[in-house]
Amino acid sequence: MKLPQPIIPIKYSPQLSLPPKETLPTMYDLPSEDPEEPGLPDEFHVLQPQLLLFTFRPAKYYPQEVFSCTDMNVYYDVQHHNWYKRPDWFGVVGVPRLYAQTDLRLSYVIWQEEISPFVVVELASPGTEKEDLGETERDGEEPPTKWQVYEQILQIPYYVVFNRYNNRLRAFCLESGHYQELKLREKRIWMPELELSLGFWQGEYQGINRSWLRWYNAEGNLILTDAEAAQQEARAAQQEARTAQQEARTAQQEARTAQQEIEKERQKTAEAEQRAESLAQRLRELGIEP
Repeated sequence: MKLPQPIIPIKYSPQLSLPPKETLPTMYDLPSEDPEEPGLPDEFHVLQPQLLLFTFRPAKYYPQEVFSCTDMNVYYDVQHHNWYKRPDWFGVVGVPRLYAQTDLRLSYVIWQEEISPFVVVELASPGTEKEDLGETERDGEEPPTKWQVYEQILQIPYYVVFNRYNNRLRAFCLESGHYQELKLREKRIWMPELELSLGFWQGEYQGINRSWLRWYNAEGNLILTDAEAAQQEARAAQQEARTAQQEARTAQQEARTAQQEIEKERQKTAEAEQRAESLAQRLRELGIEP
C-alpha cells in the first residue's frame, strides 16, 4: 500500500516567504460553493448548525471579535488556491465579525484571515463518518483528508464529530500536534479557553423534539437563542402580570374584609349607643338623672 506523503503545516510568520497578499486570491475570487458538487444538505444539517451558530458566545470575546458559520468553504493551502474543506459548522475567535471589518464573508480564506478556526463540528452520516474520523487515506497527488487539514495544516484546537443516528458524540483536542480523543463527562466538552462547553440538550427546536448539540456557559446554563430568550422574557412577563393580578385581587379582598370589619364596629357602636339611651330613658322614668 502506498503511504500518503507527510503534510507540512503552513506557519504564518514574517519569515515565511509568500507572495504579497495582492497577488493571492481573496474571498471575492474564491467561490463560496462548488456549483458542480451534487446534493443538498438534509434538514438536520440545516437546523443543527443553525443552533450552534445562534448560541456561540465565548465569554472572553466581544461579539465583534467572533465569527462562526455553517457550510462555508475554508480555503487552507496557499499553494493550491482551490483546495478547501466545508465544515458543517466552525467558530473562530480573535477575528473581525466582518471581513476586513467591512463586508460579509463569501468564504473563509486562511491566508487572508491568518487565524484558523478554534472549533469545528462535523455531523457524521453513514457515508461520511470514516472521513470525519480520519479513517480514510489519499495518495500524495490528491488533496489531504479532512482530518489531515484540521489536525496538521489548520491545527484546529477542538474537533467534534456528532452522529445523530446513534447520538454518539466524539471530541478531539489538539495535543503536541495530534488529536487526542477526550473522555466526556456528562456528554459535554469543556473548552476553558472560551469558557464554554458543548453538549447534549433534549428539547424542541423549530418544532422538532430530539437530542440537539448546544452550547453552555461556564455556570453550566444553556445559552439561549434570541427567540428562546424572547419567549422566556414573555413567559416571565406573563407570570409577573399574573402575580400582580393575584396581588391586586388579594388587596381587594383585604380591603373588603377591612370594610366589613369597620361596618361591624359601627354597628356595634350604634347598638351600644342605643342601649345606653334606652337605659337612660328608663332611669329618667324612675326619677333618676343619669
